[in-house]
Amino acid sequence: MQKQLTAIIEREGDGYVSLCPEIDIASQGDTIEEARENLREALELFFETASPEEIRARVHEEVYVTRLEVAIG
Repeated sequence: MQKQLTAIIEREGDGYVSLCPEIDIASQGDTIEEARENLREALELFFETASPEEIRARVHEEVYVTRLEVAIG
């Protein structure tokens, strides 16, 4: 079975941090591609090992990623 999830990747120092907000799992890598693949691996491991109760408790079905403008100073 396949499930579509969100991956947010941002530069942090010399590498990249990846986050899946639906499950609140993060990973990292030296490149965007590596951070993305490491997150995929972490998510697959979570789904393989977590109990059904833990999965239900952690999965957020509705996640919205958007940009907004804020006043600074």
